[in-house]
This record gives sequence, C-alpha cells and structure tokens, in this order.
Amino acid sequence: MEEKLSMGAGKPFPPLLPDSDRYTVEFESIDDPLYPQNWSRSKKLFTSILVCSGTFIVSLNSAILAPGIDSASEAFGVGTEVGSLGTTLYVLGFASGPLLWAPISELQGRKWPLTISMLIGGIFTIASAVAKDIQTLIICRFFAGVCGASQLSVVPAVLADVYDNQNRGVAISVYALTVFGGPFIAPFSGGFIASSYLGWRWTLYIPAILSLANGAISLPFLKESYAPCLLIPKAVAIRKATNNWGIHAKQEEVELDIADLADKYLTRPLKLLFTEPIILAVSLYMSFIYGLVYALLEAYPYVFEQIHGMSPGVAGLTFIGLLIGVLLALGFILSQHATYKRKLLENKNVPVPEWRLRPTILGGPVFTVGLFWFGWTGFTSKIHWAAPAAAGIFIGFGVLCIFLPCFNYLVDAYLPLAASAVAANIILRSSVAAGFPLFTRQMFETMGVQWACTLLGCLAAVMIPIPFVFRAYGPWLREKSKGLSIA
Repeated sequence: MEEKLSMGAGKPFPPLLPDSDRYTVEFESIDDPLYPQNWSRSKKLFTSILVCSGTFIVSLNSAILAPGIDSASEAFGVGTEVGSLGTTLYVLGFASGPLLWAPISELQGRKWPLTISMLIGGIFTIASAVAKDIQTLIICRFFAGVCGASQLSVVPAVLADVYDNQNRGVAISVYALTVFGGPFIAPFSGGFIASSYLGWRWTLYIPAILSLANGAISLPFLKESYAPCLLIPKAVAIRKATNNWGIHAKQEEVELDIADLADKYLTRPLKLLFTEPIILAVSLYMSFIYGLVYALLEAYPYVFEQIHGMSPGVAGLTFIGLLIGVLLALGFILSQHATYKRKLLENKNVPVPEWRLRPTILGGPVFTVGLFWFGWTGFTSKIHWAAPAAAGIFIGFGVLCIFLPCFNYLVDAYLPLAASAVAANIILRSSVAAGFPLFTRQMFETMGVQWACTLLGCLAAVMIPIPFVFRAYGPWLREKSKGLSIA
C-alpha cells in the first residue's frame, strides 16, 4: 500500500510556484568573471598545475613498485608473478574508479572527488608500504588505484571547465604528458630507491607522501571549476539577502538517481563500446598503446638487467629515451596547434573531430619502427645497449602522438556523450593494461626479445590504418551513429 503524502500538522498542499526559471540564478553573461573560462591566467595556471601534479603522482605510483617487485616477492615468499599483482591491481583500480568518481564530480563538483581521492589514496598507499603479507599489499594497491582513477577521469573535466575550444588542446596535452611521464620516470627513481638501503617499501612511502601533500594543498586552495556548482553559493547568498527561499541554482534540483548514474557510467559506456565502431576501434588502439607502457616495465628490466647486466637503478635510466620521445611528441603536437586554431576560427569555432587525428599519421609508423628496432637490437649483449635504449625515443614519440589525438578525437566526436565515451575508453584501456605486466616477462623469456617485439610490432602495424580510416569515413560513421542520434 502506497504511503499517503501529507504536509503534516493538518496543512493543505500550498499552491504551485510560478515559473521556476524566474527563480533560477545564472551567470550574468558569457563574460561573467565567475565563469571558470573567464578566470585570470594565474588562477587557471595554478588550478592546472595542481590537478595535473595529482595525475602525475598517481601515474608515478602505478609503476614505481615495479623495480621492487623482486625484493617484495622475496620478502613475502611468493613468486614474481604474484608480486606483479601489485602493479596489475593498481591499474585495474583505474578501470573501476571512474564508476565512482565521475558521477560524484557531476553531482558535487570537481574539487571534492579530486581532494578526497588523493588523501584516501595516500592512506591506502601507506597501508601497502607497511603490509605484513602479500594479500594486504595487493588489496591496498587496488584501492589506491581506485582512488587514483579520480585524477584520470576528473582532471580532463577540470581542464574542459577552465579552457575554451582554442586552448583546451594545449591543456590536455600537458595532462597527457603527466599520464605517461609518471610510468617512464618511475623505473629509474624506483630502481635506485629499491636497490638502496631504503628498500622497496620506500617506493610506496614516497608517492604516499606526495599524494597526501597534494590532497592537503587542494583542501584549502583548489577552487571549484564545475560551472553549475559555482552558482550554488551565489543562490545561497541571494536567498539570505532577500529572504526568498525559492531562489536556487539549477544544480540544486539535481537528485541522486542510481539508475541514471549506472546507465551513464556503466551500461551506456559498455553499450557504446560494442555498438559504435569509432569508440571500439579507437579504444582498442589506445588500449594497446597504454598496455605497452606497462609491458615496458617488465621488458626493459629484462633486456638491460638480464641481457646487459645493469643494476636496477641504472637499467631504469634507459627509460629516459622514452621520456625524451614523449617530450618531442608533445612539442610536435603543440606545433600543430596554431593550424588547428586557424581552422577553428574559419569554421566559426565549431570543431571537426577528424582534425585531431593528424599527429597519428606520423605517430603510428614511428611507434611501429621503434618496437622492431628495440626487439632486433636488444636481444643480444653483442649489440651496444645504447641501440635499444635509443629505440625508446621512437616508441615514446609514437605513444603520445597516438594516444593524445585519439583521446581528443573521442571527446570531440561524441561530445554529447563525452562522459560515457571517456568512461568506456578508461574501462577498456585500464583493463587491458592491467594484464600486460602478468605475461610480458614470460613472453620475452619464452619467445626471445626479437620475436616478442616482432609480434607487438606486427600488431602495431595492423593498427596504423585506423586513424586514416576515420579521417576519411569518420563524418559518415558519426552521421549513422545510433548513440549520437538519441543523445
């Protein structure tokens, strides 16, 4: 039997309010200083640095344990395959976290998910560092990864809040640098830490300290950037000043609907993944690239420690080649930005998603060449170690030149469904990347470095045509998209 609604105390229902739009606060105009895209340059810069540093910390944390896995496995009396779960489950947490943090960021704004996740993630990382058994280590690593996923899923939204169409690409480029910079810096920093008197546990203490520091700074200094939430304090101030309780912000009308959130961040992303050719193909390509980043955490130590006899810290320095490649790619992508802005102005500030794919035309082949180069120069100590190390420049260049334009392309192509498209992409790429550390070392040992890289290089070569196809047929596929037609 349904409960009968009542005002209580014998009160009758009051008359309906007039048109609610008259009571809804809004920005004064497109130039309102309160609107995030109109913030001062210094405020935008501080916000960008703070949130992107958080992304760097969680990406560093994802890989910094890898050089200490052998020591941790020995300490707990387990095989290195089990020890590798410390990396695998952290990255798997990246796949699960967006289901929690993305909806919270649209209900409560960007500040609190980013701040709370950094603080709780730091606590779980400390718990991993003091673990007395392998179970505690890997479980706490998973939950630290879930917290870290907030940076991957919410930071792009912050940059979209703060920067307009003309400048957003530059901001996202810097964000992408932090996503890949962390895993490429982690091997040599973690290698020296793990092989020093500090030991493997300090590979976790250090990112935990950085995470807690970032969260502590964000608590008082990170400003909310989600425009609908910025209007709530304005509405509260007017209500108090006028004593008119009907005045409100549109965001205050939003109620928590579990079914709607589940559809937007779980059901719909999975549906888009398997019904939209663009999302599926681009996400598979990005997943392969992202997975290979974590595969290199096992492949590089095998080549430079086992074959060339380097210590873990010194072997980690060979990752600098990958980092150089990523920086060169960032410079190349930014050099294209002026052309993109010119096209955008000519098209009345309406972006064409396929414009984003231009760097992948160079990045795909360069990436493939880098893999073959690494494999066929790294399989024997008779070839100087500098040869496979130099291949990392090509691999790093290709990684960013593929990943970043593809990410921007997905957002632009599915703008009305951007949250669901990004969620689908993160779920797939993090799930794939989580598996790579579990089999990479065995693959290189069994097949040999040259043939393992040949296999990966052939897969990369097969995927080279993907951006070419979408540059040619992307507009037609988007016209036929069922997802976009009902968005």
